[in-house]
Amino acid sequence: MRQLVCGNRILNLAETQVMGILNVTPDSFSDGGTLYSNQQVRLDNVIRRAEAMVADGATILDVGGESTRPGAAAVSLEEELSRVLPVVEKIASELDVVISVDTSTPSVITESAKLGAGLINDVRALGRAGALEAAANTDLPICLMHMQGSPATMQDAPLYDDVLDDVEHFLLQRVEACEVVGISKDRLLLDPGFGFGKSIEHNLRLMNNLDRLKKHGLPLLIGTSRKSMIGAVLDNEVEQRLPGSLATVAIAVMQGAEIIRVHDVAETVDVVKMTRAVMAETV
Repeated sequence: MRQLVCGNRILNLAETQVMGILNVTPDSFSDGGTLYSNQQVRLDNVIRRAEAMVADGATILDVGGESTRPGAAAVSLEEELSRVLPVVEKIASELDVVISVDTSTPSVITESAKLGAGLINDVRALGRAGALEAAANTDLPICLMHMQGSPATMQDAPLYDDVLDDVEHFLLQRVEACEVVGISKDRLLLDPGFGFGKSIEHNLRLMNNLDRLKKHGLPLLIGTSRKSMIGAVLDNEVEQRLPGSLATVAIAVMQGAEIIRVHDVAETVDVVKMTRAVMAETV
């Protein structure tokens, strides 16, 4: 049984865990602004959303203060800190849940850990200056994600020699970089980065070949919720993508993904439970 120590909480990765998305930004692609208005985070809305997600079965809440949607602009350090830290502190004081912080910024990593965060989820795989050292000093687990380019440019004609080889090679390089600064493999998770510098075909190929990453023995975090790959296949808008999102959840679970990152927690929990029952041939 694989356990992931997340601060003062432990996740049992023998069971698929559901991570609920809490974007405290004005401009995230699907839910930007719902928890943020008048230039500030609405903590009352955040805690209600967080409570609902936990009640629906989320064991992890992923708090993000910098949008990484295609074309997104960077935010200042001060702005990201002001968005994220009050939310981490509030959730840590009120809810029994692992808090993940979706950040690439060393100061946000450090300060979030002090306030009760239990996981670092970095779309830049600790690539920013100082991020490796900051993450190493927290003793928290880290999810390393693959992204080609930056959010501002990543969807401008992404190109690979072979997307499976390239994503795998990049992530293994980042695992090695982590080990150099003292981050052991038992603290690491991998995310192929659906929608982050990939065409629809790249995304579909990755989804169909998660075994390429599973063979390295590290837990997989998969995030496809409401993304453009679903809109492209089904020809629908963000608010119509729940069925397609749930289809990718079932596929990911059947290929061994340990954590599923989603906007729609209750529906995802049902799909995970049903998929795992079929795989186990028992309830």
